[in-house]
Amino acid sequence: MVVGDLALDKDTIVIGSGPGGYVAAIRAAQLGQQVTLIEKGEIGGVCLNVGCIPSKALINAAARYQEAQNSKKMGITTSNVKLDFKATQKWKDQLVVKRLTKGVEGLLKKNGVEIITGTAFFNESSQLRVINDNETQTLTFNHAIIATGSRPIEIPGFKFSERILDSTGALNLNQVPKKIIFIGGGYIGTELAGIYADFGSDVTIIEGTAHLLPSFETDLSDLVLKNFKKKKVTVYTNSLAEQVVETEKGVKVTVNSNGKKETLEADYVVVTVGRKPNTDELGLELAGVKLDEHGLVITDDQGRSSQPHIYAIGDITAGPALAHKASYEAKIVAEVISGKNVKIDYQALPAICFSDPEIASTGLTKQEAIDQKLDVTTAQFPFGANGRALSLDATDGFIRLVYLNATKRLIGAQVVGVGASEVINELTLAIEAQMTIEDLALTIHAHPSLAEVVMDAAELAKGLPIHF
Repeated sequence: MVVGDLALDKDTIVIGSGPGGYVAAIRAAQLGQQVTLIEKGEIGGVCLNVGCIPSKALINAAARYQEAQNSKKMGITTSNVKLDFKATQKWKDQLVVKRLTKGVEGLLKKNGVEIITGTAFFNESSQLRVINDNETQTLTFNHAIIATGSRPIEIPGFKFSERILDSTGALNLNQVPKKIIFIGGGYIGTELAGIYADFGSDVTIIEGTAHLLPSFETDLSDLVLKNFKKKKVTVYTNSLAEQVVETEKGVKVTVNSNGKKETLEADYVVVTVGRKPNTDELGLELAGVKLDEHGLVITDDQGRSSQPHIYAIGDITAGPALAHKASYEAKIVAEVISGKNVKIDYQALPAICFSDPEIASTGLTKQEAIDQKLDVTTAQFPFGANGRALSLDATDGFIRLVYLNATKRLIGAQVVGVGASEVINELTLAIEAQMTIEDLALTIHAHPSLAEVVMDAAELAKGLPIHF
């Protein structure tokens, strides 16, 4: 029985505290709004607790474990290298995730944001309930920002359990499995597979499309596939996982690969085929908020839903499910509510996979530009000709610039190689600032640095390369 129902009036309510929700709450408070943040789980949402941050922590730990064992050519020989995976997980949870989430909670409180723990459910367009255990509050509001994120898709026949895991389960194993299978070779599957391959697991990836990392161009993902083969990771493409049988000690997965069926055995199988928006249990139909056929909230270029005082951001709206997209939209929406004349309007949205090597893309690819009937040329420069990459013993990969022939303005870029996740930010800024190849070539880059590949690629585009 629910007891203690309170009716309270609120100004701006934010539902969800991930990279969209907490940023929206802080910015709205900075702009003078009285903000109430509702979160049913941990502050920081999926990204900070069981997604972006913990996965990158484990990627770093796994890479260091590999380096400790494989640095002979640098004259460094180590012996008796040991992995205490429970200690690794403790470091990830206590010194990375907890520290960051506590920091976000402190920022919310510092900015005067009221935090309510519980599950939100709309009663009508200007009222919702928050339920926490046996207590409920009824809140009326002037504005609401929905930032409830997404959750892993569960495919038929692969119900999540102790042996059939989602990404959260894969990140929180207490020991490194001998064998592990990943269904789905996109961002999440590739990153998690890389972690356990580096920690020494026998890893298999089952991908339904023709290529690993299908959202990236194949010459980028091919380098990741090449490194996977070196680590003895088995990758099935054009393949489907049809059935799983749980055994006492693991799983047996039936794979249909190009019409040929076989059974694979492992300790665990991890389903990483995508995510679905968390919009189905909010009572949005009672609020009059319209969804599209995918369960996404339909919004305009200011983040407004079909109810003009209810906004939606992040994974529950159209576009890539990326944390930085949610944070960007959060700031826009907070400013719109405060009366500013702004809108969601970007030319480049960077996308990154923290694979080995890293892949990053921003703006348009060459094919996307051609599809838009744009006259473009590309310039490609290898990391093998970069001094800093050589000193890091990480020479695989390249940078590619996509620019208009008429004006030489940069409209896209792709990077595969060491530090791609950092280099892509300069390129995103260049696209947003409508910079040309000449602008990039004339920008002095510190030496030696990985970002020099940007300058070198621009000089190559001009036909005046120094280092190639």
